[in-house]
Amino acid sequence: MRGWKRRGGIRRQRLRAQSGNSFHVFDQGQFAKEVLPKYFKHNNMASFVRQLNMYGFRKVVHIEQGGLVKPEKDDTEFQHPYFIRGQEHLLENIKRKVTSVSSIKNEDIKVRQDNVTKLLTDIQVMKGKQESMDSKLMAMKQYDIRNTVGNIPMEWYQDFPHIGYNLDGKKIYKPIRNKDELDMFLEKMENPEYWRTVQDKMTGADIKLTDEQVELVHRLQRGQFGDVHFDPYEPAVDFFTHEVMIHPVTNRPADKRSFIPSLIEKEKVSKLVHAIKMGWIKPRKPKDDTPTYYDLWAHEDPNSILGRHKMHVPAPKMKLPGHEESYNPPPEYLLSEEEKLAWEQQEPAERKLNFVPQQHRCLRAVPAYPRFIHERFERCLDLYLCPRQRKMRVNVDPEDLIPKLPKPRDLQPFPTTQALIYRGHSSLVRCLSVSPSGQWLVSGSDDGTVRFWEVCTARCMKTLPVGGVVKSVAWNPNPTVCLVAVAVEQSVLLVNPCLGDKLLYGATDQLLESYAAPEEERVQPVQWVPATAEQHGKGVRLLVQHSKAVKQVTWHGKGDYFASVVSDNSNMQVLIHQTSKRWSQNPFRKSKGLVQCVLFHPIRPYFFVATQRYVRVYNLLKQELTKKLMTNCKWVSSMAIHPGGDNIICGSYDSKLAWFDLDLSTRPYQLLRHHKKALRSVAFHKRYPLFASASDDGTVIVCHGMVYNDLLQNPLLVPVKVLKGHAPTLDLGVLAVLFHPTQPWVFSSGADGTVRLYT
Repeated sequence: MRGWKRRGGIRRQRLRAQSGNSFHVFDQGQFAKEVLPKYFKHNNMASFVRQLNMYGFRKVVHIEQGGLVKPEKDDTEFQHPYFIRGQEHLLENIKRKVTSVSSIKNEDIKVRQDNVTKLLTDIQVMKGKQESMDSKLMAMKQYDIRNTVGNIPMEWYQDFPHIGYNLDGKKIYKPIRNKDELDMFLEKMENPEYWRTVQDKMTGADIKLTDEQVELVHRLQRGQFGDVHFDPYEPAVDFFTHEVMIHPVTNRPADKRSFIPSLIEKEKVSKLVHAIKMGWIKPRKPKDDTPTYYDLWAHEDPNSILGRHKMHVPAPKMKLPGHEESYNPPPEYLLSEEEKLAWEQQEPAERKLNFVPQQHRCLRAVPAYPRFIHERFERCLDLYLCPRQRKMRVNVDPEDLIPKLPKPRDLQPFPTTQALIYRGHSSLVRCLSVSPSGQWLVSGSDDGTVRFWEVCTARCMKTLPVGGVVKSVAWNPNPTVCLVAVAVEQSVLLVNPCLGDKLLYGATDQLLESYAAPEEERVQPVQWVPATAEQHGKGVRLLVQHSKAVKQVTWHGKGDYFASVVSDNSNMQVLIHQTSKRWSQNPFRKSKGLVQCVLFHPIRPYFFVATQRYVRVYNLLKQELTKKLMTNCKWVSSMAIHPGGDNIICGSYDSKLAWFDLDLSTRPYQLLRHHKKALRSVAFHKRYPLFASASDDGTVIVCHGMVYNDLLQNPLLVPVKVLKGHAPTLDLGVLAVLFHPTQPWVFSSGADGTVRLYT
């Protein structure tokens, strides 16, 4: 009562009771600043609220706000059960709280229980409203996230960050999935709802199936209907009955076509009758159900069902009985005591007869045959256990499988006989070359000499000591130049042998001496060194010094350019030199493998480079790779080009000779395996359709290789002759083979230190 009197002077705009059972504070700041200091020793609104709580006043919170939204006005409402307008006598009951339990009255407990019950009811109502709002929000979200791409495969979006477009045309981005297999496994183990979570392909989101949806899935898996209330066994209702009803559904008069024969059906029946008359349609024969039995012991009838069967094999017939099975055989069929003893000692499979012939005086004296049951049983086993199968065998004559090749005598001329032996070298002869006229032959050997021979007489015309192993020699193919290139260790010697016409080799010296050095020194990968006076007297004119050992030298067809191959793994393996300008260049920027040999094309500006497994064809004008031939060999040893330029052959250390048709394919047209050991050298004849191969087995095989002008006709390859004569030495046989430029002769040099001519 005293508290109420103290508050009586508060102005109505600060503190006002509207409903009669509570009061409002509309402006807390002004209330704490002006009113509280007059009646209390503080101006703190929080302390005033705490005092109100101590006297039992409660702050009123409206359900519409739900405690979630901050009120727009600074309005605070307090209420008390005994604070009611017009009932001042109840103010006596507003007292300060006492902590003692005994002081609490039953009425207060009852009031508090009512308040708690009301509060719980309000919370339940508020929770229900919030859940309905959440469900509406989720429905709105799902509605907004609807994918509008239509019925298309969603795999189209697997490489994009989005999975489609919503109703506003904006991209629907995939949920971020950064879980690995371990995280997914842990989630599977820990999440109790994992088994009912599925991924929506249209949005990429994870959706938890409801109980109704899970039950629907289970029903469909059990083969039941999706609708729970659908009864598949309810009786069918016959809406249209066959009985004539008193009150029909329609009262239409019957059509004319219902009682007049159809003309269309009449035409169909007439066609069927005509087909039966003509024999086009035959009536089905009645099925014969009588069982069929087969006599295994009867003679085979070729017209029987089994006989007409394509794969039927008749049962083997038993041998007819002979004289030895008679009850009274002739004396020559009876066995003596020695023959009986020998018959008993033989194995049953080795005996000619399964029984011993016996003689009886009459048929009544013949006893029962003791092996009758056994033999009948074995015969039955033979009939149904013997695998009788007819195997289709093609009767092919083996001679027809061999291709029809022409006879060698029809392919003459080719070398057949050893005519001359060129002796003089003391070590193995590695290389050969012949002059364009075919009069002179040059050979290089491991004994450090180069020998020049006269072809027809086998006479050594000149010996040039070079002081090292000669790896390669090449005679200039230009008939107006007398020049030989010799590869010795790290140098290529250009030698004028001074053989034959004086005017020819004199003109060659004049051509070499007419060179004028350029004013500016050019950087070259090699050094061109003129020969000394002593070397000039021996025939050496120029030295081309390389950085590494030279293993091959070959000339271009015009005779001005030559190429050398160096034993090196860098891009300096192949060098091209020009004799008239004394200029050398490296045609390749980088190495494509270990180069074995190189050759110039006889007609076109092509350059062939053979590595261990491939042959690359380069265009020197365009400076590009034209073809890459796959030899199907382990290690290429040598190479030769057909004079026409469209075919090449490659020899390899694994005893293979590959023939390539450049117009046909990059793989070998034919792979020949004539030799038993490694091939060292191959060669083409310039005029005749011949090619030869030399091997470590000590033989030279000459083959006929005809190339036709008709592109549709494949080359004809026929081996015609095996030439023997060289004796293998140090596991090496024939090291080089070369054809005469004009005659069908072949030269060969071997590890036995000899050069042989076959004509």
